Amino acid sequence: VQSEFQKAYEKGIHKSKYWEPTYEDSLNLIAQLPIVASYVYRRTDKFIPMDDSLDYGANFAHMLGFNDPGMLELMRLYVTIHSDHEGGNVSAHTGHLVASALSDPYLSFAAALNGLAGPLHGLANQEVLLWIKSVVADCGENVSKEHLKEYVWKTLNSGKVVPGYGHGVLRNTDPRYTCQREFALKHLPNDPLFKMVSNLYEVVPPILLELGKVKNPWPNVDAHSGVLLNYYGLTEARFYTVLFGVSRSIGICSQLIWDRALGLALERPKSVTVEWLENYVKKSA
Repeated sequence: VQSEFQKAYEKGIHKSKYWEPTYEDSLNLIAQLPIVASYVYRRTDKFIPMDDSLDYGANFAHMLGFNDPGMLELMRLYVTIHSDHEGGNVSAHTGHLVASALSDPYLSFAAALNGLAGPLHGLANQEVLLWIKSVVADCGENVSKEHLKEYVWKTLNSGKVVPGYGHGVLRNTDPRYTCQREFALKHLPNDPLFKMVSNLYEVVPPILLELGKVKNPWPNVDAHSGVLLNYYGLTEARFYTVLFGVSRSIGICSQLIWDRALGLALERPKSVTVEWLENYVKKSA
């Protein structure tokens, strides 16, 4: 795919018009991603074409091979809450940083996905599901809350974190977690993994508060999403970050259009001296 922005830039487009081909690239990218992602997921010659009667989220679920009305509704919710939350997250910021060099949206989004793939960002929902399944495997589905507390402490004392809890910006329960919980209460209230998520919601925050090192002990968006996808049959946890990436394209591309429209400058990190670094190390020792 050749970028419309790249073609326009090579023809000498005025900088006040940069946003226009960026807008075209963004629409093309957002439209094409579900097609590419669903093809990767199915990995067969039985490609499912898009259904023009469906909206973006439901159509994505359809092309992945899911037609349960609940899954279509879940994908609408998933795409919406994973599109973005603010520009401080790694993937959106990476897209903004790379685009500030006037790289086209395709290059900027590719860079953003590399940030999204990290365990502290987009890979987290996969890690949450795997951890919850390990809890069930080790403790059973009907584990008591006291036993669950012991397991959480065991995880923390081994030098690991409880995946899905805490957030760099939020200081309360993530509203994206809350809306997923409401969805689960409506559509899968008796699912064993959802019940485990609910029990962890009661058990984990008090433990993290007792630990005293966590600014936000509450669950984030990743604490719930994997369980919902797993319930409807999308069990390949390694694919969850791809779903996240398709969703996040909407937020990243929207920001890139604004970057171009506002004429934002090339982003440069702040530099520090060796003396500053030495003082920082001394203070941290």
